[in-house]
Amino acid sequence: MNYQDRIYGTVEINEPVILALIESPCMQRMKGVEQHGHIEPYFPGIAFSRFEHSLGVFILLKKFKAPLLEQIFGLLHDVSHTVFSHVADYIYSDGSGEKQNFQDNCFKQFIEGSEIPGILKKYDIDYKDILDDSKFPLQERELPDLCADRIDYFLREPKLIDKINREEVQKFIDDLTIINDFWVFKKEKLAKKYAYLFLDINNNFWSGIESAVMFKTTSDLVKYALKAKIISKSDLFTTDDKVWDKIKSVPNKSNELMLLIDKANNRFKFISSAQKDYDLHALCKSRVVDPLFLSDKNLKRVSETDAEFFKLKEEYSKPKEYYIKFLERRIAH
Repeated sequence: MNYQDRIYGTVEINEPVILALIESPCMQRMKGVEQHGHIEPYFPGIAFSRFEHSLGVFILLKKFKAPLLEQIFGLLHDVSHTVFSHVADYIYSDGSGEKQNFQDNCFKQFIEGSEIPGILKKYDIDYKDILDDSKFPLQERELPDLCADRIDYFLREPKLIDKINREEVQKFIDDLTIINDFWVFKKEKLAKKYAYLFLDINNNFWSGIESAVMFKTTSDLVKYALKAKIISKSDLFTTDDKVWDKIKSVPNKSNELMLLIDKANNRFKFISSAQKDYDLHALCKSRVVDPLFLSDKNLKRVSETDAEFFKLKEEYSKPKEYYIKFLERRIAH
């Protein structure tokens, strides 16, 4: 199978177990789950699917010769995401907007209830061997380290293309190496550039006010739809479009439902407000990476050689908190 990836180009995939997993219902569902949540009304034209990202993670791990089991985990790492991705962290009581780890918490349960164990068994692989992410340091590491997951979703981010071109993206990939199961840049200059760009995308997009509003308004809409029995909990493990179709098809929508739909679709202006006067309160995970790089055959972090980045890392590694006030409706064009 030749797969065309917009970051890594044409990639030949011939491992039978990988091909079987790609064609599985679990992975195919990811084509209908948007990476960012319900982002189109806020940042038109930048959406991409969890499927695209998951294939990208697999390709990156394969390119850097990670063990097959780690490649499998990389491919499957997001299959437990609900519709609208991290919106689930604002729906469930055991979710957390600060940590955005609901899909990690339910990964084992999801895998065990899926077709994945049976597929892996056909290739003499025990599904239990992919349940512990600590065994896969190239795919998954705690912040501020780099890992295949963070590298791929950052380089794949359309917002990044506003700032650098494809050749510069390729330079990042070419400069990476693996040392003692850590992702390391060979050049300090590229490590710093990567760190500052990642921080910029985080502050102005992933944990920015628009994303916070999107997470909260979409979760409020989904919670209403669940309570009103417009959708069921099982619908959350289908696709974004299927859930939206059920909500939009409700006849004689109440004023409350119409207002929730309009807010989720960014039809109201909003501003950051004071704690005493707000309509919406949201906590949002903030992501800062502090890449390792080679310096005279030693490993150093960007924060060790860049005092300004050290300060920024301390400031922005904490979750962001927003108090938001809705204003008038946007004028339709």
